[in-house]
Amino acid sequence: MRDDQRQRRSEGAFTVGLGGIFKNLGDMISLLAEIAEREDVLIERGGEVRGERFRAVYGFNIRTGLNGDLRVERFGNLRSTAAGPAVTPVREPLVDVFDEGETIIVIAELPGVDESEVRVEVHGDVLSLETTGERRYAREILLPASVLSDTLQQTYRNGILELRLTRQP
Repeated sequence: MRDDQRQRRSEGAFTVGLGGIFKNLGDMISLLAEIAEREDVLIERGGEVRGERFRAVYGFNIRTGLNGDLRVERFGNLRSTAAGPAVTPVREPLVDVFDEGETIIVIAELPGVDESEVRVEVHGDVLSLETTGERRYAREILLPASVLSDTLQQTYRNGILELRLTRQP
């Protein structure tokens, strides 16, 4: 190995051919698949883009279910439209749904929102979540089963909303 190659490698900067990039990517995907077979995995990435007249928040998470299926969910206020990318004033919150047999639990992240600004409606197996105020979130969530809307229990702490609903018999 030449001295200049050793120097670049010691600094963490070295050149990898196209074949090496694909091999490393393939190794990473194989590793993720192996981990996903063992347990529930969450990979989450996001960020923010600011312009003079807009602020876009975007992200996604990848989670494996109990049966090993991968779910990719997006969140934020960046949307794809027929006219191209658009920034909306309403964000989609990150939401997790857990089916616990007779109880369905929904957990939503709503940072920067006061509890009095949260609105929740349930109709059969669809839960509508919306906030008012400076930070606005909205999302319709398809639940794994129809629920009894009068059994809704809601707790809110530090931007985390937890909803517990009883499954319809």
